[in-house]
Order: sequence, then structure tokens, then C-alpha cells
Amino acid sequence: MKPLTTLLAAVALAAGAGLAAAQDIKIALIYSKTGALEAYAKQTEAGLMLGLEYATNGSMSVLGRKIVVIPKDDQLKADVAKSALAAAYGDDKVDLAIGPTSSANALAMLPVAEEYKKILLVEPAVADAITGDKWNRYIFRSARNSTQDAVAGALALPADAQIAMLAQDYAFGRDGVKAFKDTLAAVKSKATIVHEEYVPQATTDFTAPAQRMFDALKDKKGTRIIAIIWAGAHPATKIHDLKPERFNIILAPGGNILPVMKGWKDLAGAEGAIYYYYGFPKNKMNDWLVAEHRKRFGGTPPDFFTAGGMAAGIAVVEAIKKAGGTDTEKLIAAMEGMSFQTPKGTMTFRKEDHQAMQAMYQFRIKKNQKDEWDLLELVREIPANQIPVPIKNKR
Repeated sequence: MKPLTTLLAAVALAAGAGLAAAQDIKIALIYSKTGALEAYAKQTEAGLMLGLEYATNGSMSVLGRKIVVIPKDDQLKADVAKSALAAAYGDDKVDLAIGPTSSANALAMLPVAEEYKKILLVEPAVADAITGDKWNRYIFRSARNSTQDAVAGALALPADAQIAMLAQDYAFGRDGVKAFKDTLAAVKSKATIVHEEYVPQATTDFTAPAQRMFDALKDKKGTRIIAIIWAGAHPATKIHDLKPERFNIILAPGGNILPVMKGWKDLAGAEGAIYYYYGFPKNKMNDWLVAEHRKRFGGTPPDFFTAGGMAAGIAVVEAIKKAGGTDTEKLIAAMEGMSFQTPKGTMTFRKEDHQAMQAMYQFRIKKNQKDEWDLLELVREIPANQIPVPIKNKR
């Protein structure tokens, strides 16, 4: 017979193991709830919570453990984002983190994930470098990257396009233009970028940049296009007000959030590529998302970053189920090559760089819009296997 002290120790150990098994799953959400990208952040948060709800059948728990989301506002500041992630890993003891909104903030956060050896699921930051030369093995991304945007955008262009690029002067904008140029070269497109215009993120007066683009395009043969890569308040209408049609120049504004695109009625007929528009995917999950979002948010449909947040939430739940828990190494093994369902259809985390491979959509701005959210018509879905994304990390 074992001594009483040994039995008590065994009981205590079993109780401790049971307690540990029942511990909450803590997930940090690092996002720019204040600042110029506030609208994006709020959508990500709403989508994340809907995704967790959907993936857990409303229980908000997985493997018998309650999911707790700890939100942290990085105020659109890279140093704040970096500190917030360190605090989440170190003080809050989160199992993993999701975010951020800004690409610049994401690049500041990547080394923190490596230092703490914890997963950072990037959503919705886009810059290629996140899963490229700045990447480490703890980084996964459910969001699309700049190259996916660029490939889809390039496929939406006429073959004879003469293009002036307008982008913000930081990682998102510059990575986006580089990806666009690389894509045109990779697909051997006859379209040509004849001018690149980078302006500060806070720019509100586009008179001078627009004139430089007009001057660069006005004597070119072919279809003259100003292609815009932009986050936040969009300049398309302001450039349109400067009458680019005087020079037979058309705008390719790229996809954006619904409140921005509803102001593009004057751009009817313009085409571009977008990550998500609520009316495009035809699947059960998107039907649920659209119906629930309309029910809970005053009749408005889900937006660009809502779908992204939902994809991230579902990916986390599926990864934890597959890994059998929240051990980081087991999660990495589970997530590498993992396919999961999203409102857009199937996404797959590529093993080599953990980038989610996914479909994109070519759209046309509707001329006859039935209501304030009936904005786009689908030209075609661009499948993931038609969007080549080079592996750019140093793994």
C-alpha cells in the first residue's frame, strides 16, 4: 500500500492536470481601434467573433476549454503594437495572437513572436515582407498579401494598359507596387508601368500627384490607367474630380470597404480586383455570415475585413482541434499545409511560408445599383491556383 503522502501527491497532480486541461484558451487581438484604420479594425474584430462562434457552433469553446479574446489597441503605432504583443505573450500568457491592422505594425511585431515562441496569425496586414524576407516560423497569415492583390489586379487589366501607380509611402504601398511590377513581369504582360507616385498616408490634396500622373500618361498609346493601392480614406473620387477623362485616362481603384466603394458611382464600369465582396462567394458559410451580419448590424452586409476576421477565427479553432491543444509546436505542425473553410471558400496555409492561398475576385462597378450596398458585379472568380505567389522567405 502506498503512503498517504504519495496518494495525496497523486491526487493533487491529477487535480492540477484537470485544472490545466480546463484552462481558458487566451487569444490576443492586436489592432488599430483608434487611428486612420479604425474602420478596418472594427470589422476584423466583428468577423473574428463571428468566426469563433461559427467554428464552435455557438459554444465559444474548443476541446472543453473556453475561448477568451483579449483586445489590445495599438493606436496605429508600431512601437505600441510591439509592446502590446510582448505584454500579451508575457503578462497575459495568451496562447496565440491575431493582428495587426497595419503592415508597418506587423513588421515590428514579427520578432516578438519569435522571441516568445508563440504564434502570430496575421490578419489583415498585407505587406509581402511579412511572409517574405521578414518572416519567421511563428508567423501565419490568413489575410491576402500584396502579391495576391497584384496578380488579381494585373489579371483585371487590358493587355495594352499604360499604368501610373498611386500608392502610400510606407510598407503597404511600396510592397504593393513592387508586387504589381513583379507580377507583370512574371506573367509576361504587355501592360507597362510608366510612372510611380508615392504620397504620405495622410495626403488629402491630390492635385499635384494627379497632374504628374496625367503628364506621364497623356501621350501614351494604349489604355491609360491610374491604378491605386490605398488603405484608409480613398483618393479615387478626388482624382476623378480632376477629370482624368480629359486625357482618356481611366481609374482602377482596387477593392475597398463598402463605405468607400458606395461613393464610387461616378466610376461605374471601372474594373479591378478585390479580396471579398459579400455578394460574390456562393457557399453555406458566406450565406450564414451575410444573414447574421445583417441581423446584428442594422441590416448592413459584412465587409472586406469582416470576412478576413472570420477566416482567422475559424483557422484558429480548426488548428487547435487538429493539434489537440495550444502547444505552439503542435499548432505549427497542424497549421502547415492546413486547409480550412472560410466565407470565400477554401484557404490553405502554404507550408513554406504560412501564407494562406486563396481565391480573389475581378469586379466591375455597377451602373444601376438597387440599393446603397449593391455596388459591384462579378466579372470572374480568380482561383488560388491561378495566383502564383513566389516564396520570398529565407527558410
